[in-house]
Amino acid sequence: LSYYTGVFGTPLNVTPESEEAYRLAFSATIFHWGINGWSVYAIIGLSLAFFCYNWKLPLTIRSIFYPLLGDKIWGWQGDVIDIIAVLATLFGLATSLGLGAQQASSGLYYLFDIPNTLLSQSLVIIFITAVAIFSVYRGLDKGVKVLSNINIGLALLLLSFVVLAGPTYQIISAYGENLVAYFQDIARLSNWSRPDDQQWYRDWTIFYWAWWISWSPFVGMFIARISKGRTIREFLSVVMFVPLLFCLVWFSSFGEAAIFQFQEGIGKLSEPVSDISLVLFYMLDNLFFPTFTSLFALFMLVLFFVTSSDSGSLVINTITSGGKDSTPRIQRVIWAIIQGLIAVVLLVGGGSYALSAIQSGAISMALPFIFILIAAMLSLLRGVYIEVYDPQKMEDISGR
Repeated sequence: LSYYTGVFGTPLNVTPESEEAYRLAFSATIFHWGINGWSVYAIIGLSLAFFCYNWKLPLTIRSIFYPLLGDKIWGWQGDVIDIIAVLATLFGLATSLGLGAQQASSGLYYLFDIPNTLLSQSLVIIFITAVAIFSVYRGLDKGVKVLSNINIGLALLLLSFVVLAGPTYQIISAYGENLVAYFQDIARLSNWSRPDDQQWYRDWTIFYWAWWISWSPFVGMFIARISKGRTIREFLSVVMFVPLLFCLVWFSSFGEAAIFQFQEGIGKLSEPVSDISLVLFYMLDNLFFPTFTSLFALFMLVLFFVTSSDSGSLVINTITSGGKDSTPRIQRVIWAIIQGLIAVVLLVGGGSYALSAIQSGAISMALPFIFILIAAMLSLLRGVYIEVYDPQKMEDISGR
């Protein structure tokens, strides 16, 4: 809706609320959440899985660089790689916590008239962190996995409700149209050369790419864990295209419902929206059972950020433990606390520019990790070459 109305800028500098803005609103959204982003996760996930399961190396970022560095990955070079991965993950998760706290605090203000201030946002982060601490303390099977499954179930329920309660025919029809439009516009959206588009790219695209990069050690490791026994072709097919289809359905469903209400002059979405974090609640307010569904959505949002925090804590703990899963519980708890503290510091330290501070935190940590991503691609290619064309060296590696 933001892209369509031009409240926060429109893709490719098109006229707001035009037919082209309508198409590009969905193309740009899927562009930011589709193949481009998941390709970053695929690089780390495939590299980790390849060197962990084929080369029997620990499940940690430094293992990816064995073909380039050899046994040096166990020295300071590997330490630097893992430290950069940990910092990128910490700031990426802190960014999510900060943005999530702003949206959750907006929801509390909308539903219960609780002032949306830095204090309330900080308290939301503290609450999310406290639940995440409980989850990581219980471990993967009894804590993190349970909350993740609940969160997926709640998200599917909310998605089904919006499809059925909203303009159902328009939503379902949009799936195919938006997918075609995405592939038609992906080249245009990838071209940053137009001077008129620079502000929009800086505010949206560059931030999204930095966010994806900072999350890649976290998500990549989880993808690697569930990919044992898969071929590279199977891995890439699933990781690149299944999330694309889910993003297509999710954003088309919620986006079509919101734009429909705007076009038809229904409810608060027919008026200018200054706070983008309230759009979800404005949209649900015009469907059935608005209070219940808004509370449901708020609970789901909070739970989503809890599962991000506890999962991220486990990943960081794995990286800093050299790929080991069995570590003291207090170690996992400490990482969850650090995440929450960084998010609060970015919010409070940013003051009236809290959003810019949060975004800058993600971008600053994503920048050094870009070089690790590039090197990871080269290392993976070399590793595949050795395994396929240099059996003698592979035997030496296996017997190390």
